[in-house]
Amino acid sequence: MNFEKKKIEHWQVIAAYLLLFDIVAINASYFLALFLRFDLHYSLIPVIYLNALVKFAPAYTIFTIIVFYLFKLYNSLWRFASISELNRILVASLIVTVFQIVGMTFFVQRMPISYYIFGAVIQFVLVVGVRFSYRYVTMERVRREQEQRAEHRAMVIGAGQSGQMILKELKTSKEIDAKPVCIIDDNPNKWGRVMEGIPVVGGRDDILDAVKKYKVDQILLAIPSASAETRRDILNICKETDCELKTLPGIYQLTNGEVSMARMKPVAVEDLLGRDTIKVNLDEIFNHLQGKIILVTGGGGSIGSELCRQIAGHGPKQLIIFDIYENNAYEIQQELKRRYPNLNLGVLIGSVRDSKRVNWVFEHYRPEIVYHAAAHKHVPLMEDSPNEAIKNNVIGTYKTAYAALKYGTERFVLISTDKAVNPTNIMGASKRLCEMVIQSMDRVSKSKDYSVLPFVLEHLNKHTGGQLIPDPEDHMAIVKAEEKDMIGGTQFVAVRFGNVLGSNGSVIPLFRKQIEAGGPVTVTHPDIVRYFMTIPEAVSLVLQAGTYAKGGEIFILDMGEPVKIDTLARNLIKLSGFKPDVDIKIVYSGLRPGEKLYEEKLMAEEGIEKTQNDLIHIGKPIEFDEKTFFVDLEKLAYASYDNSDNIVEMVEAVVPTFHPVGKHPTGKEMSR
Repeated sequence: MNFEKKKIEHWQVIAAYLLLFDIVAINASYFLALFLRFDLHYSLIPVIYLNALVKFAPAYTIFTIIVFYLFKLYNSLWRFASISELNRILVASLIVTVFQIVGMTFFVQRMPISYYIFGAVIQFVLVVGVRFSYRYVTMERVRREQEQRAEHRAMVIGAGQSGQMILKELKTSKEIDAKPVCIIDDNPNKWGRVMEGIPVVGGRDDILDAVKKYKVDQILLAIPSASAETRRDILNICKETDCELKTLPGIYQLTNGEVSMARMKPVAVEDLLGRDTIKVNLDEIFNHLQGKIILVTGGGGSIGSELCRQIAGHGPKQLIIFDIYENNAYEIQQELKRRYPNLNLGVLIGSVRDSKRVNWVFEHYRPEIVYHAAAHKHVPLMEDSPNEAIKNNVIGTYKTAYAALKYGTERFVLISTDKAVNPTNIMGASKRLCEMVIQSMDRVSKSKDYSVLPFVLEHLNKHTGGQLIPDPEDHMAIVKAEEKDMIGGTQFVAVRFGNVLGSNGSVIPLFRKQIEAGGPVTVTHPDIVRYFMTIPEAVSLVLQAGTYAKGGEIFILDMGEPVKIDTLARNLIKLSGFKPDVDIKIVYSGLRPGEKLYEEKLMAEEGIEKTQNDLIHIGKPIEFDEKTFFVDLEKLAYASYDNSDNIVEMVEAVVPTFHPVGKHPTGKEMSR
């Protein structure tokens, strides 16, 4: 027979040493008690007391070891011993002290009162001392090693619970290469005091002086409960110090007990926007989504994947992700499987330009709510490929909306953009056309006059080359057949918002890569401004809009004041620990084709209407004739599939507010 030699763990060796120490300590404690009682003269101790001590020692020793074992005094991590371990030692000591008093007095020999008192105290001190001295020695060794290894001198902002937890980890972890040297807190009552041995040196106004005095090169912002405005003000001071900045993401880290150095992240430029997070009615969203079959097109993209995350947490009956890019779809699929193992999840690969595939998805799954996020969105790329913008964005939206109408989807929510307002590029114009598709489809859904729909587009795919049905009689046959099968009753709405921080193609990831490469950071124009929001905020708006929808609305977010891209770039450079135009150069590359200096949230023709959420508004629909629009849409579709050279001019004719860069609204050429 083969026997494997069992490995003895280090903690088991420590436990054995503790056991031996306790055997000596619990017997020596009561001998020392007698020794003290008789003035430290062994000869004065009566023999009867010594005999009683020796006679009772075996029983007391065995009982004490058993009690200590039951109270886990031999398998605790004494390196991290705290109040919990101290309480267990105290209770165990009280139990064995009672056993000592009762056993010795009633079964062996009544001893002097000082014997019981001194013996219990000495034993408790020895048992606690050896265990917590191990923790002290370990901490001191780690502290010395950390000081030798530390590459950063850290300032902690926030002398609250989160700050305390960060300080403890900084002082005890072997993996962290920073040591705390000072604390900043705006509460004057804490100034001049110490926390975890580190001085609280003042408030936010003292940050710059403290950085110089204590030679700080890393700042840790540990105030997750602070408002966005407070964080912005503090970070605006910190970014002038050339220190590396890190922060806890939010208050939920504190409530979930997730405060640690591992949870701290580099300060993001969105922390400097100074706008409170958009608040939505989670109960409304939950009631709207719970138990529903939900389809997200473009579900692997920046917005689409966040939609899937938030929807998955609101109890849908089934979530279907539809995306053309398999890698993106796979990543969000695996993430959702890990986070929501009980989620009924379907992940499908396909294009919104493929009529048969889209119709199969709707026929097979019968989604009750659709979030349409699939689109081409890169402005410069679409300027060079305008036909693709029309095929994917406009015709793809029509085909998906058509399938929703045909199979009785309850609500269809289009993801739009502020670039659809007075567009100067084909991408923005295509999204305005998408909005017009949605508004037209909603009118058709309400009127049930399906004959105005260009049904022929449902049979127009890439391989047709735009030459599907030349015979008008065949066209009418399709119209009659399709109209007969329509269920209708769908509410169509659009949600329009600005630039999303951190999304694919946004400026922030680009700036980060340029900074990591040592620069330069490219900004198109020193005066260019944009509205910004975070991905979770954008998705929350989309979900909230779905609960307000009555059909035909364009929901618009109040994103506060626009931000200069140049300012964002400079702040991001500072937050990375560099000086703009010194360490990292900023280069102005000029406006790109189709780009304008500022974006608008509303067209002049649109009014504004409030909702229950003060940050969400409704743009009143611009009137246009949907019959004419559908005729124009059909022409655009055929032209785009023919890869027409005149597609931009055709879009101009359909979207009156579209004025490509280089043209004045009057049609005259103008300089950029």
